[in-house]
Amino acid sequence: MTTNDDIISRLDFLRAAEQLKDTLRRAFTTDGRTESVADHTWRLTLLAMTFADQLPDIDHLRLMKICVLHDLGEAIDGDIPAPEQDQSAPKSDKERRDFLTLIASLPKAIHQEFIDLWDDYENMSSIEARVAKALDKIETILQHNQGTNPADFDYAFNLDYGRSYTDSVPIAAKIRELLDKETGAHADARKTS
Repeated sequence: MTTNDDIISRLDFLRAAEQLKDTLRRAFTTDGRTESVADHTWRLTLLAMTFADQLPDIDHLRLMKICVLHDLGEAIDGDIPAPEQDQSAPKSDKERRDFLTLIASLPKAIHQEFIDLWDDYENMSSIEARVAKALDKIETILQHNQGTNPADFDYAFNLDYGRSYTDSVPIAAKIRELLDKETGAHADARKTS
């Protein structure tokens, strides 16, 4: 039987996770609004659901859970755009600490499940984690191609962004091929303007 304390601990987590709605990324919607990390997470999960029939040999619930949790640590200190990441100090170390802070109030079994899912994503231990990582890159590129970006936006960066992840998942590689054509067209248009 669920106790009031158990419900309160879960609500405390959900209240803390709400910060993700106000955590901004360096991507823009079609209307030019700055995208939040929650926006990105929602569409990543929707992307995984939309292509689920192309991923027959995976645990789809696990994939959805990984997609929902993968950037939760950014709720505390924000997102660091890929071009600005310091490769000598991976952002995942800080994100994991922040993630652990956010989930601290959860009951032990849920707490451990969330840690296991987050660590799986970071280490790409399972096929579900590798698919989530690939689709995460696909969603970012899709948003960059779709959004109303500033005049100095570097589309060319996306031509190599996350390629090792997307190339390792067949459906992601196919999607990537189409998105790269769009990205290239955007980059060429920037050169001529």
